[in-house]
Amino acid sequence: MADSLSTPIPTARWSRLRQYHALTKPRVVQLIVFCAVIGMLLAEPGLPPWQPVLAATIGIWLVAAAAAAFNCLVERRIDARMARTAWRPTARGELTDGWTLGFSIGLCAAGSVILYLWVNPLTMWLTFATFIGYAMIYTILLKPSTPQNIVIGGASGAMPPVLGWAAMRGEVGPEALMLCLIIFLWTPPHFWALALYRVEDYRRSGLPMLPVTHGSEFTRLQVFLYTLVLFAATLLPFLTGMSGPIYLAAALTLGGMFCAYGWQLWRSYSDQLARRTFRFSIAHLALLFAALLVDHYLDPLL
Repeated sequence: MADSLSTPIPTARWSRLRQYHALTKPRVVQLIVFCAVIGMLLAEPGLPPWQPVLAATIGIWLVAAAAAAFNCLVERRIDARMARTAWRPTARGELTDGWTLGFSIGLCAAGSVILYLWVNPLTMWLTFATFIGYAMIYTILLKPSTPQNIVIGGASGAMPPVLGWAAMRGEVGPEALMLCLIIFLWTPPHFWALALYRVEDYRRSGLPMLPVTHGSEFTRLQVFLYTLVLFAATLLPFLTGMSGPIYLAAALTLGGMFCAYGWQLWRSYSDQLARRTFRFSIAHLALLFAALLVDHYLDPLL
């Protein structure tokens, strides 16, 4: 028995598992699930029961991973023309369309069943609608047809806190919509910073990203303007009484830094600065939501 358990899985099988894992865009999905969990925790005054939190986390993760895999399938030819994505298994032809589609459907079905049976129907339908919004409306319709694809399609990417809130409350509250608004406004400067230093990739792909259609200077101005609007939106949780001074301090600090990055990017562009802006945008969102959580549990004790 010990010998059989210690027998290594063949390299080919590990390679196949890594390919399917890559389809799920793990880093992107981790941020999605993180924001959803924050929504769950903020929905309750104390610690929520662990069973629905665990079920909702698994279900949302599976459906988000399914959407990522479907995106890889639809964009396999585009991905093959871009240095940033040419390594993906679908772009390299390492996974067939049928296997990829089946993998995506299986993940979506499993996640939906978990959400329906062990969370609530509202969360399942909202999560499924997010899948349709990202995998179908954004990937198939918006992304190849308009430079505003990120702005319009950002609505589906902004849903995780709403999903988490609905999982705990069985409804969509105004607090969850504020968190959704923050992510919605965060998305354009985040992605356009990436598109600025990957502009030749997007030009080769044929996708009408804003730096390709309107040029670098216009895109940089849009990034800066969005950081200003985002900064204002991040103050809403404090202004409405949802959070306290701990969150306010974090929002002012992180928002001021993001605006400074946006200003520098607009006035004195470099690819290196665009990379730093893109990386900071990820830290900005993660730290902002972490500050909300810290404030939620610590502020009543102060």
